[in-house]
Amino acid sequence: MKISMLHGAGGEVMGELLGRLLSNLTRTNAGGIGLEAMDDGAVIPFAGEQLVFTTDSHIVRPLFFPGGDIGRLSICGTVNDLAMMGGKPLAISCGMVIGEGFEYETLERIVRSMDEALAEVDASLVAGDTKVMERGALDGIVINTSGIGRARTVVRDCGLQEGDRIIVNGTLGDHGFAILAQREGFDFGEQIRSDVAPLWGLVELALETGEIHAMKDPTRGGFASAINEMARKSGRRIVIQEKALPIRRSVQSAAAMLGIDPLEVANEGKVIMGVPPQDAESVLSALRSHRYGRDAAIIGTVTRGSGVIMDTRIGGERFIEPPMGDPVPRVC
Repeated sequence: MKISMLHGAGGEVMGELLGRLLSNLTRTNAGGIGLEAMDDGAVIPFAGEQLVFTTDSHIVRPLFFPGGDIGRLSICGTVNDLAMMGGKPLAISCGMVIGEGFEYETLERIVRSMDEALAEVDASLVAGDTKVMERGALDGIVINTSGIGRARTVVRDCGLQEGDRIIVNGTLGDHGFAILAQREGFDFGEQIRSDVAPLWGLVELALETGEIHAMKDPTRGGFASAINEMARKSGRRIVIQEKALPIRRSVQSAAAMLGIDPLEVANEGKVIMGVPPQDAESVLSALRSHRYGRDAAIIGTVTRGSGVIMDTRIGGERFIEPPMGDPVPRVC
């Protein structure tokens, strides 16, 4: 088997690859929640604490885009993976692989952006490594970030319960379409901006407000991939209301023109939450009070069964299927 772009796109093909690789490993658990769980991070019990650990690599093209850049993206991706497990981010490491000839001023701008994102969640960059590849061997820069956090309450992506309300904190598809528009020079009339943001403050507010049974951030593969994974792992069916889905008009127009489902496009500042019905409205209000949750909405309900069904605007039903991969490559 040869590795293709689909194997890194966050969809079903990547899941199959990881499943095959993990089946050959025997050391995937450190006494808590390990790699075998295929969650947003690992939970390692240590000295009476619940430590959350995660790692991610970033190869976005272009490096700078409306709403963000690879530096902000690298920090937010790791902070958000910690947050999805209920972990307050404490310390981040950074490994950079840089192509020979890369501009120092560009690198300085990227690092400054990373520092600004860290400041938003009061976390620190504590370790790093740098490698340089010979000219022509690497297209620009690759950044790996790993992070550790502390969780008072561990949240999984497999904890949905019947009756839970599904909440998202804002509009879907912004990041993927912002990257695509910038990369290809498309003009959709209204500029589409990436949603890339560090979500710990928002998640912390929600955790303080009510109970959260499950969380996941819809990055590669978008909402469709994340919501199907949550349903499958929880052994539940999720019914989504199409009319409740928050999607910007500019994103809807771009999706229609390009034939791309906005539910399959990556987001970098969004969280999907499963919340018990008695807490749903209070959590929704809390999210809307935060700058990264002003467009939050209750979009569905967890029921008995399997799969993800969408009640359409015209009164029909359709399955939301997990995508094979992300239709916009190199977005995160």
